[in-house]
Amino acid sequence: YADAGYLSDPHKARSQTGYLFTFCDTAISWRSTKQTMTATSSNHSEILAIHEASRECIWLRSIIQHIQESCGLSSIRNNPTVIYEDNAACITQLREGYIKGDRTKHISPKFFYTHELQKNGDIDVQQIRSSDNLADLFTKALSGTTFKKL
Repeated sequence: YADAGYLSDPHKARSQTGYLFTFCDTAISWRSTKQTMTATSSNHSEILAIHEASRECIWLRSIIQHIQESCGLSSIRNNPTVIYEDNAACITQLREGYIKGDRTKHISPKFFYTHELQKNGDIDVQQIRSSDNLADLFTKALSGTTFKKL
């Protein structure tokens, strides 16, 4: 799960990144951090967040691969890791790849690393309703009901 809270710190013009990886419904890796660069839109902040989540995902996949090889299971084909994201525009951009246009020309192409990972079959970014996105816990204040649900 990956999410961003656009301009969650309005005094410093910084957004919040949050991600969570689970295995068998148990959290194994998570992070909540202020983005180091100023996002110019909610879509931009989501791209930055999913970039960070993708980097963590590749590291986790390398650990799993090492464990499998150590156990003699190297012939097992790993399916793509699903990363859930609630921003449809972000998902579309990452599927299409870096397209320089008026709305995206300021976003560094390095943040489209996620597109490359999808093409290679390492990850699969899928849309999820915001109300079901566990990464919301790391990016914004939630009502008591929503907090308990997640």
